[in-house]
Amino acid sequence: MASMETPPRSVEPLVAGKVIGDVIDLFVPAVEFTVEYDSKQISNGVEITPAAAAHKPTLHIKGSPDSNNLYTLVMADPDAPSPSEPTFREWLHWIVTDVPEGGDASEGREVVEYMGPKPPAGIHRYVFTLFRQTESQQVPHKPPEVRSNFKTRQFATDNGLGLPVAALYFNSQKEHAASQKR
Repeated sequence: MASMETPPRSVEPLVAGKVIGDVIDLFVPAVEFTVEYDSKQISNGVEITPAAAAHKPTLHIKGSPDSNNLYTLVMADPDAPSPSEPTFREWLHWIVTDVPEGGDASEGREVVEYMGPKPPAGIHRYVFTLFRQTESQQVPHKPPEVRSNFKTRQFATDNGLGLPVAALYFNSQKEHAASQKR
């Protein structure tokens, strides 16, 4: 059994980045998934500019396409509007349900439309959390009415999702006109 003092190696970056604690609880990774923005694969803590993440990423869940497993993806920013005063924690950026194992997010059902990063101040973490759905027909009761003050943990509880099976995060900060590069 894992504890906060000795997390499994694969969640160490999530503990160091305070994703575990701020957004989700400690979990044991059970699925691998990739997130790419224009063929740049996300790894925990990598820096991505808001311009590079303006459009919906490609998400692929590794596994058998013959599997009946379905997944729910939540993307949220726990640092809104600023890391020093996250009064909108968490800002919801995306929810996709019914994503098949061995498939990608485009095969799922977009419950909340993708919104790219727009950090007004400081360095923000953008967290992708993946949950295994408990039954093939299970979908959220209804999408949240607002994006501010979303709670990934509460969403998982309300929809019977349990602990995450995987998570990734990237960092982004406001681009200044002089330093914007494409």
